[in-house]
Amino acid sequence: MASHAKWVFGAWLIVVVALGAAAPSVFSSLAGAGWQANGSESVQVRELAEQHFGGNASSAVQVVVHSDTLPVTDPQVQQVLTATTDVLSGDERFGDIVPPQPGMSISPDGHTGILIAGAAASTDDMVTAVDDVKEQLTGLATDDVEVYPTGASALWSDFNKANHDAMIKAEMMSWPVTLGIMVLAFGSLVAAGLPLLLTLAGLVASAGGLVLLNEITPISVWAMNFAMMFALALGIDYALFLVSRFRDALAKAPTPRAAVAETMDTAGKAVVLSGLTVLVSLSAVLLVPAPAVRTMAVGIMLAVVFVLAATLTLLPAVLGKLGRKVNAAALPYAKRQQHRSPKFAAWGELMHKHPWPFAIGALIVLVGLSIPVFGLKVAMPSISVVPEDAPVRQGYELVQQQMGEGAPGMLQIVADSGDAQATADAAASVDGVAMVTPPMPAQDGSGYTMLQAVPDVDPSDPAMASILGDLRSELPESALVGGAPAENLDLQQALNDYLPLVIGVILVLGFVLLLVALQAPLIALIGTVVSLLSTGAAFGVAKLIFQDGHGAGLLGFEPQGFLDGWGPVFFFAMIFAIAMDYTVFLLSTAKEHYEKSGDPKIAHVDGLAHSGRVIAAAAAVMVAVFFTFALSEPLPPKEMGIILGVAVLLDALLVRLVLLPVVLRLTGRAAWWSPSWLRKVLPNISFSHG
Repeated sequence: MASHAKWVFGAWLIVVVALGAAAPSVFSSLAGAGWQANGSESVQVRELAEQHFGGNASSAVQVVVHSDTLPVTDPQVQQVLTATTDVLSGDERFGDIVPPQPGMSISPDGHTGILIAGAAASTDDMVTAVDDVKEQLTGLATDDVEVYPTGASALWSDFNKANHDAMIKAEMMSWPVTLGIMVLAFGSLVAAGLPLLLTLAGLVASAGGLVLLNEITPISVWAMNFAMMFALALGIDYALFLVSRFRDALAKAPTPRAAVAETMDTAGKAVVLSGLTVLVSLSAVLLVPAPAVRTMAVGIMLAVVFVLAATLTLLPAVLGKLGRKVNAAALPYAKRQQHRSPKFAAWGELMHKHPWPFAIGALIVLVGLSIPVFGLKVAMPSISVVPEDAPVRQGYELVQQQMGEGAPGMLQIVADSGDAQATADAAASVDGVAMVTPPMPAQDGSGYTMLQAVPDVDPSDPAMASILGDLRSELPESALVGGAPAENLDLQQALNDYLPLVIGVILVLGFVLLLVALQAPLIALIGTVVSLLSTGAAFGVAKLIFQDGHGAGLLGFEPQGFLDGWGPVFFFAMIFAIAMDYTVFLLSTAKEHYEKSGDPKIAHVDGLAHSGRVIAAAAAVMVAVFFTFALSEPLPPKEMGIILGVAVLLDALLVRLVLLPVVLRLTGRAAWWSPSWLRKVLPNISFSHG
């Protein structure tokens, strides 16, 4: 790369310009829905409703029209309803439009009506449709009449926008903080700026790549949100490791090109293995049959691939060209900086002399914080995650006030026409069902009938699960139960069912990668297992904050009483990927010194001395990036920022800089032992140069 820098720069210029042209449209192009369990009963109901009932499915748009002074039958209200119908009927993505019906979609006092616009497009297109028309709809309101688009599609429209705005704001806040930490870590403006420029190139390329990939298969808009944050943190990590090693090699190598070669032969291998570990961890999430969850993983994986490619090609080329100028604009203290940190060497010596107090202390903290995780509850987000001034929330709360707690979350039942009356009677007898609408036969002669069951609890109430379960067990065999609350519950069940499998796959693949990299079964196993401690502790803290509400006032949110349902699967993969990232950095450096010296003490102390500052700086950058997301107003980015930030903080401070080095001390030569048959099977990977 250093020898052919012009070709590398030219290739990256083409990639960034070509993909960068598509990048600005990334948030408007990507899919807004996908929060469903493919193959579930609720998805079957939605598909039947789209095909046979004019699109009156969970993705249909409900427009709430309300007046404090006028009944729905008043000409002024009817004029607003007519204008609403005109707006919706002019868009082919909306199917049959059903005006407010007495006894069904008009409130008992007659002042609130719900107009239903069926879904004639995919769930993703319906969210986009709401994006396009919601300002027109709310603009139809008058002094006496209020208009609010609501329903699942409107909810995702407002929810995605609030999260997108929060993510962009947090991202902008994190860049200057990150640059400040980098300058302190490197002591040089040039060296500090390199990782940011590298990450920017990777981010632009991945944004454009997602837009192109979305043309083939729908990619969730959340994929880019997560990819931005994760790629920034990880890209800086990798660049820190390589630039730090390059500056050390530059002091001894005859030429900058030779210094690049040494850097890539040592730290470069660690970065490749770290990147593979991240990709493997996230690939396990693809097992979950939920489009939004899968494509979030795909988005991050794509960003990691581009950042990794830039780290392994663009960065060596830039370093080769810069040479000793990498230390330009250095701060005074930086000129005395050594790659082998005396402070971390002293820290390693201290733990080598007194390993047990450090091991016991770290374990007490990590296990203590992990204990609350056994009481963790998960559920899909409630309406409270949407800002109070969002039209969908205002409409939702208005429907609850006028028509009952469960009115915004009606359950849809599709059955054979022959079972229509039996289904209605059975549904009405289920505890928790406040009302069942009269059976409505399909107009296409398909032989299906639809009913709506109105629960007497809020859609996010834990009792909704038992109501849904009772309905499915009590209704005739031909009856299927769906609706937005059922889709959420089915998705949550799928996430719960797949969580053990995802965790198992991640642990096994993580161990295999460490084993291949280190060729030492004991330390590969220990390195994998200790990563569970920081993960468990992070979820324990999440339970205390987001479920129990400790610190909620300080952080500015109202606790839902549970953690968002996709958190355990997705955050486990992300936390484990980051934890293994640091594991590879520390253990590859320790192995390099063990290969040179054959002395486990030198491997322990020098491994920490040469990687400690990089791990601390990289962790500081990650914590800064993640904690800026904790300042977001919407709850999901806040959850993500705090959980990932706490995980990195605990992992770097207690696991990588205390527990894992102490394990190296206590296991001695056994840590690096490998049976001869295993060495023959595994590829020969060496981390020492020359």
